[in-house]
Amino acid sequence: MSIDMFIEPGQDPRAEPPGQGSELATLTGFLNYYRQTLELKCAGLDAAALAARSVAPSKMSLLGLVRHLSDVERNWFRRFMAGQDAQDRFSSSEDIDGDWDGARADPAVVDEAWRAWREEVAFAEQFVAAAPGLDLPGRREDRWRGVLTLRWVLTHMVEEYARHIGHADLIRERIDGAVGQ
Repeated sequence: MSIDMFIEPGQDPRAEPPGQGSELATLTGFLNYYRQTLELKCAGLDAAALAARSVAPSKMSLLGLVRHLSDVERNWFRRFMAGQDAQDRFSSSEDIDGDWDGARADPAVVDEAWRAWREEVAFAEQFVAAAPGLDLPGRREDRWRGVLTLRWVLTHMVEEYARHIGHADLIRERIDGAVGQ
């Protein structure tokens, strides 16, 4: 039996990206849409379902995605763009897959992951709102690409979320058959 996730028109909690708007409004609109989609994919699941792995040998789970995207947000906005000395919340040099490995069926772990993700999203949104423009260079250089701008980081974040939302689609369908959105 398949549970349909499609939401009635007018009931979708996500804000559609603008069809006409500035480059900044378009980039942040798509990024916010995908952030909201991550929350929607995880909605209504308990800690065990959120921590359920996709398929062996993958370590990927919805909870792991929340933890991973928290660290991704932190890396690009706090560390790279703002120049802060901010270590990953869930991964480390001792456990480079800590975001995935630590995704356990424990309500406290779930709460911590969502709290961290929301804090990092809030920081990113405040940083972008205060930025003088999309040509703002990061305060640190990327080791492979050199100096990158806020425009590049926002575009990369849209790509990062879009790719992982595809993973979330498959994981959610495996958990309870829910598809859509």
